[in-house]
Amino acid sequence: MPSIARKNLLEDIPRFLVAQAGIMFAVSLVTIQTGIFGGFSRSSTTLIDNSDADIWVGASEMVYLELTLPIPAGLVNQVNDIDGVARAEALTIRSGGIWRSAGGSKISPVRLVGFSPSSQLFDPGSLIEGNWDDLQTPYTFITDRTNLGSLRLETVGDHASIGSLPATLVGLSQETQFIASSTFLFTSLETANAYITSGLSSTTNCQFESGQLFCTNVYSQTQPNSPNVAPAPLSASDAITYVLVRAEPGHDLQALKQQLDRALPGTRSYTKAEMASRTRNYWQRRTGLGFVLGLGAAVGIIVGMVIVGQILYSSVVDHIQEFGTLKAMGAPDRLIYRIIMEQALWMAVLGYIPSMALCLALGTWTFTTQGIMILITPVTAVGIFGVTIVMCVGSALFAIQKVTHVDPAIVFKA
Repeated sequence: MPSIARKNLLEDIPRFLVAQAGIMFAVSLVTIQTGIFGGFSRSSTTLIDNSDADIWVGASEMVYLELTLPIPAGLVNQVNDIDGVARAEALTIRSGGIWRSAGGSKISPVRLVGFSPSSQLFDPGSLIEGNWDDLQTPYTFITDRTNLGSLRLETVGDHASIGSLPATLVGLSQETQFIASSTFLFTSLETANAYITSGLSSTTNCQFESGQLFCTNVYSQTQPNSPNVAPAPLSASDAITYVLVRAEPGHDLQALKQQLDRALPGTRSYTKAEMASRTRNYWQRRTGLGFVLGLGAAVGIIVGMVIVGQILYSSVVDHIQEFGTLKAMGAPDRLIYRIIMEQALWMAVLGYIPSMALCLALGTWTFTTQGIMILITPVTAVGIFGVTIVMCVGSALFAIQKVTHVDPAIVFKA
């Protein structure tokens, strides 16, 4: 009977192509929506996932990676003195004022990620040009290769300015830009602090009140920082965003977290996994992103089921006499059902393969040209295949209802 299923399927090629186009559309929509969601979630935690820190210490008000309050740099020394801490480093993630391209023709907001170029705990990602140690030079930065167009830059060595200070591109990274954030510029801690306070003198006043640490940055206008003078090293009162901590081998992380929270009022500690989960949950739940992408995938499934169901139903109607003949010859219903189900499975397979190939090609193109990741993992691909089969088999059930009520006597009618 498989030959009957294939014959019915391929008898009308135009109708078959329309059906496959509908399945390809549905599968592609589900795959792209799911892939964008997965890529978005992964890119939101790239900086966290790439780090070698066991614990992140930030302000107690921290919402997610980029939304938090500053803490004083002096906390790094305090953390280093706590038992169980093998190493502690400072990290700054803050808005860096206004970016001006060469000639001032293009301005845009940027987000500065300041760290020690020789850091052992923070690794932004892989480089395709340059070296992280190049950030030791004052007023230099590295950015993701996909940001060149938006920054009006062409190659390593190009110059621009941030505020009143120069900025020189010394390297290019890849897979380091979160698509929902301002452009990331990776710099040294000193350079990041100079950009943030360019033309301003800042003082971070911190005090304990009711067991909580409250820090306030007080800015006053000064002469702009000179581009010919290297940025000053961070002082204990300068603002940073996080203290990255590596625990001593074998030390219990939960116990160390509690120890850090007790020793540093006004702060809160998170393991690397907790920090990533908190950031992903913010984007998936509090922004409604998961709902929107899930709704798009559901629409794709409904569209696919309608198209496949209509095609299969029309095929059954066109061959109703053949099915009546089989029933008149004593063929059991399950044999007829199997023919229709096999048609549905063939449609699922023949629609899934080209649509998945198209999505993989589209994902490669968007990542290369736009820096937008459409994440299609083997697990995702298998899951989408299962959804495709369920979609087509579910549609076949509507066509089966027509055959169920076929009267074998129909074969004797004119």
